[in-house]
Amino acid sequence: MTQQQPTLGEFGFAGDDNVVPFEVGTLDVRGRAVQLGPLLDQILSRHEYPEPVARLLAEAVALTVLLGTSLKFDGKFILQTRSDGPVDMLVADLRTPGSVRAYARFDQERLDEAVAEGRAAPEELLGTGVLALTIDQGPLMQRYQGIVQLDGTSLEEVARVYFRQSEQIPTEVRLGVARQFVRGAEGQQEHWRAGGALIQFLPPSVERMRLPDLHGGDGDPADPDNAGPADDAWQTARALFLTVGEDELTDPTVGTERLLFRLFHEHGVRVYGGTQVIDDCSCSRDRLRDILKGFTAEEIAESTEEGRIRVNCEFCSTEYEFDPAEFGDELAGRTLN
Repeated sequence: MTQQQPTLGEFGFAGDDNVVPFEVGTLDVRGRAVQLGPLLDQILSRHEYPEPVARLLAEAVALTVLLGTSLKFDGKFILQTRSDGPVDMLVADLRTPGSVRAYARFDQERLDEAVAEGRAAPEELLGTGVLALTIDQGPLMQRYQGIVQLDGTSLEEVARVYFRQSEQIPTEVRLGVARQFVRGAEGQQEHWRAGGALIQFLPPSVERMRLPDLHGGDGDPADPDNAGPADDAWQTARALFLTVGEDELTDPTVGTERLLFRLFHEHGVRVYGGTQVIDDCSCSRDRLRDILKGFTAEEIAESTEEGRIRVNCEFCSTEYEFDPAEFGDELAGRTLN
């Protein structure tokens, strides 16, 4: 069946797992929005995470997708946390243009204790530590990394702090996660959804970035009595943006484009073609074999159990099996040299 294409004056809907760029020209605001469905189901169901961990990792994936799809070159965007909470590590990365993978590491005993004591909010599960946002442009380019402290605040707030400190761009972020149960032919099935949106104040004039209505702006007038009218474009955009609810971000019947229209239709919002994101791990047998080729004879021996070397990918749970004899020639050659 041929898919009907939108005609002049119409537009298609991106649907799930597509990041939609948009702009509100009259407010000098640009942003991206996404609703995640099948991609998230595939990532979370693979590991059967407890619900609090699944919710936290879903937020991390949504944030990674929003930030990573802004890259204009071949590379990778990596979000990683290291903290002292029951969930001591989250890793999510996006390889351009839209290959996503993620996993969480957690202590089941500490998690059960936190849930029993009512300390299961995402920021409480993370605890204190650091969040690193890394841009990797490949082996020939230097990595760029921004570090933000985790101190009991949400991932939304951490993202705001990152942009305020590292990029100095006024930014707002909204994230939402929902666990849904859908009745089908095979009975009731669990599905995960996540949504996210990000707006940034990007006026063409640098002077507009230094106005008193911006957080941390240095344009506060020396003499308030002689100050001109404040430019409220960013405050207007923020006020509208922050009205969005978590249920709207994750509701499949709303859709990204409809949500953006609800928020900004009075000021004119323009949406652009979306970027599809997919569950796609970058592990491979050849890549792991290259890593094992760098092992010493002692390390190969230590990695061998019952005559085989087994490597399990933490992201996609794929298990690879190798015969230690595969690395005999490399080890012999290294010894002779």
